[in-house]
Amino acid sequence: MDISVLGPCRVVQSGVSVVPTAVKPRKVLALLAIHPDQVVSVGSLVEELWGEAPPRSVQTTLQTYILQLRNLIAAAIGGVRRPELPNGAKSILVTESGGYLLDTQGGVVDVKEYERLAGAGHRALESGDCSAASDSFRRALALWRGPALVDVQCGPLLEIEATRLEESRLSILNQRIEADLRLGRHHELVGELSGLAAQHPMHEDTQGQLMLALYRSGRRGNALEVYQRLRTVLSQELGLDPSPRLQHLQRAMLESSLELEIQPGMRTGSGRVERTLRAR
Repeated sequence: MDISVLGPCRVVQSGVSVVPTAVKPRKVLALLAIHPDQVVSVGSLVEELWGEAPPRSVQTTLQTYILQLRNLIAAAIGGVRRPELPNGAKSILVTESGGYLLDTQGGVVDVKEYERLAGAGHRALESGDCSAASDSFRRALALWRGPALVDVQCGPLLEIEATRLEESRLSILNQRIEADLRLGRHHELVGELSGLAAQHPMHEDTQGQLMLALYRSGRRGNALEVYQRLRTVLSQELGLDPSPRLQHLQRAMLESSLELEIQPGMRTGSGRVERTLRAR
């Protein structure tokens, strides 16, 4: 079974989609799919489907949804008995003590691959191999096909998971850009960062990266304008000033500090300026 949740929910068994069109069975499958090969408790499924107001027939209704999903899986695998599936669809959507488990049977799960590539990128960045880090982060981000679970009407638990994944996506994007900045790719980053800064006007990592890319591209005035715009937005929306590290970045730009330049060896991994600015 192959599972994709980084975009529309896709669950494919034997080349056939088993995603139901009905809202609640779709939510059941999505919650199982976002926790593949793990037991999802009945309580969690009930909370996702009905929140704090489940119907009296909750057990029967949930079992009906499970049966509907198993029927879709059974249709996908056909009538041929397989040694690895002695119980047919029940070997894939498994009843466990207190809950249910979606057994992927070694299939491809996009979240697992995303997390594997993100982890490889983090390790490469920490070791100073910025080229490998950028490549791993790009491959991780390429797995996304839109907002997480975009075609599922998420309840409280799926909403938490979708938000977590979206936050992770933005973090990995920032890490990829950091690796590219260390590699001296500031000119090609300006356009991408300008769009991101407009989408996330209070995200300091993104604003700081745009400032640095502009500064290194010979556009100090534009870089300082980004800082002033951030300062205005934070003041109006939250009553706050930019963080000390952004203030340090602004002062360094006003002073044309050499610490903002790409230092010898930075292209192959030192990243001294970026690490300093992120740590302040």
